[in-house]
Formats: sequence, C-alpha cells, structure tokens
Amino acid sequence: MHVVIVGGGQAAQQTIASLRQGGFDGRLTLVGDEPVLPYQRPPLSKAYMLGELPAERLPLRPEPWYTERRVDLLLGRRVTAIDRSARRVQLDDGGALAYDRLVLATGARPRPLPVPVAAPDAVFDLRSLADVEGIRAGLQAGRRLVIVGGGYIGLEAAAVAHSLGLDVTVLERAERLLARVASPTLSEFYRQQHSRRGVAIRTGAQLTAVEAGGDGGLVTPVLASGERLAADLVLTGIGILPNAEMAAEAGLDVAEGIVVDRDARTSDPLIFAAGDCTRRPLVHHGGHGRLESVHNAVEQGKLAAAAILDQPRPAEDCPWFWSDQYDLKLQIAGLAAGSDHTVVRGEPEAGRFALFYFAGDRLRAVEAVNSAPEFLAAKKLIPAGARLDATAVADTSVKMRDLAAAALAAA
Repeated sequence: MHVVIVGGGQAAQQTIASLRQGGFDGRLTLVGDEPVLPYQRPPLSKAYMLGELPAERLPLRPEPWYTERRVDLLLGRRVTAIDRSARRVQLDDGGALAYDRLVLATGARPRPLPVPVAAPDAVFDLRSLADVEGIRAGLQAGRRLVIVGGGYIGLEAAAVAHSLGLDVTVLERAERLLARVASPTLSEFYRQQHSRRGVAIRTGAQLTAVEAGGDGGLVTPVLASGERLAADLVLTGIGILPNAEMAAEAGLDVAEGIVVDRDARTSDPLIFAAGDCTRRPLVHHGGHGRLESVHNAVEQGKLAAAAILDQPRPAEDCPWFWSDQYDLKLQIAGLAAGSDHTVVRGEPEAGRFALFYFAGDRLRAVEAVNSAPEFLAAKKLIPAGARLDATAVADTSVKMRDLAAAALAAA
C-alpha cells in the first residue's frame, strides 16, 4: 500500500508517526510545499519571533527520523490536483503520484487584508517560517508597528514586539479584543495587560487602506474614521482560510473546511484529511466545527492513521489551546459556545484566575490564566460530562483537584 500525505505540518508528521507506530510497512510519501521539514508553528509568534528559539529547534523531527521510517520527502513541491478515479495526485512539475490512501493535511493560509495595499513590502503575514523571517529584520527598537487584528496571533505578536522595544498599535474592528473566541472578562483582562505596558489598543477601528508614503519605507494605515496612522511596518492577523479548494475541485464535501467524520475520513473512503483544513465532528460539544490547534492536528493525524490501518479509534480529547503573552500563560480546554453562565475562580487583578463556562451544571469550557490545575482538571471533566457546583468552583479555598475528583467519581 502507498500512502501519500499532502502537507508539511503537525498533522502530516503525526500521521507518519502513527502509521509506523501502528505497524504500517508500506510506502510513505510526504509532499510539502515549503522547502523545509515539518516544523512547529506556535513558536513563530512567540519564542522564535522574539529570538529565544533557534531555527534548528523548529523542526518537529530531524531528517534522519524520516529516513529511518522510510519516508519519501518531496519538499518544496506542490500537489495541484487530485484524480480520484485514477487514484493519483498531480504535481506542480508535471509529474504524478499514485496512491492507495491519500491524507490531506494542507493546513490554512492567512486571510488577506480586504483593503487596498499600496506598500506590500511593508505588510506582513504571520503564518509560515518565511513570513517570520521576512518581518524579523524590521523588528527594531523604536520602530512603529501596526498590527491589524486583536486575536491571539495579533496579541502574541504585540507582546513580542513590545518586548523588543517597538512602538505597537493593535487595530481591532470589533468592539473588544478576542471577540470571536473569548469572554468579555478575558478580553478586558488582556486589554488592560497590553495597555499598561504601553501597547495602544484601538477597538472599533476599521482599516480602509494601507498607503505608501514618507521616507525610509514609512507606510500609512488609514481608518474608516479618516484617521491616518504613521507606521514603519504592518502585521496582519485577521484569521485564516482553510486550504480546501483542491479538495472541492476533486468533488469532496467541503463546508468551511474539508468535511470529515470521526475517523478523519472525507466523503471519499480512500481520502482522509487532518488539521486546520478540516471541519470535524465535535464529539464532546455537539455539531461540527473547524479547530485551529496543535491538539486538533495531532489528534486527527492519529485518527487517520488508525482508520487506514483498520485499528480501533483512539480516544478523542476535548479541544484545547494555549497562548503566551508576556508572563501570562493562557490555557483553554473545551469550547464555550452553548454555555449559559460563567463562574470566575481566582482574581483577575492578581494575574491568576480561571473562567468556568457552564450549560446548566455541566462544564463546557475553562479559560485559565496562569492556573494550570484548573486547565488540567477541565481536560478530564469536560469529556466525562461532569457536573460541578458553581458555588464550590468559585471558592478558591477548595483545591481544584478535590473538586475534580469528586465530580469525576459522580459522573
């Protein structure tokens, strides 16, 4: 059997690892459009951008790892089309690869700015290693950086740039930071944390253009209000788009991502998909959704490998995410959508607290800032469908591990 994996990220690497660990002895080929080995992406907007993590530590595995597992690496190459009837993929150099099973781990790409950009050399995305290499030279103390987008990527980049001595402004179109992904309490906490360090946070700010102008590469972001900002460079962080077009052209089901079942199988039983490009069942929360996280990529890589090998489905965890900004570690377990009330455990003013989201007495999600016990407990409680007493959760004199143990015993 020949398994072809399209993509060069965490999901692709995990699929390879799980296939070999599961006893697969057939041929494996990885086709990645970047000219480098699969690497970690979370550090790009954190330690790597800050210069604390060297480039040689970014790869998920060194090249000998792939050699030992007999993986054919086609790096810097792109699959342009899928021929399902012939069971082969077309490559950008005119060649083709036949497959018995195909895994699409094509990831996602930055959502482009929907405004005229007259100075593209001064506007940067933050998704790939090449993106970060492009912007790092401009991250010099005293320069002015405007970040478009007040989500996690934008705020992580703001924290790094501030630490490097840049004058940072964050523009967010919504009326609060993290509006799509976090509660008002968490949004306000991060607004205060950035503001007190000197980062200018502008909510309700709609960008209409990025104009060229001034000396030394100066650019001018223009707002809908007519205000014109002075900047040396602009960084965009307004979300990502799943790379699902090729799947759609091949006739696979696509709906805001490649639609897969619990085994990461697409509408074609010989084709699987994993990672940011997919829309998957949310088994602990109901419905379907697209998850953008390392956890999702790793889990779906394991699920796809098990299905290819006709082995039992691995356990499915609740979704989890994290963000590092300054000395603040945010860890999120579960999905808050569908909750009807929130309980605060700890003191946001002290920089150590957790927000518990409930639907009735069932826990849906936890957002924990510098509060690892609450995060770790939530990862167990949510899949178990555990019930918690809100009054007990708010009482920090009761240890989280004791609360969790009692809830799990009763579940």
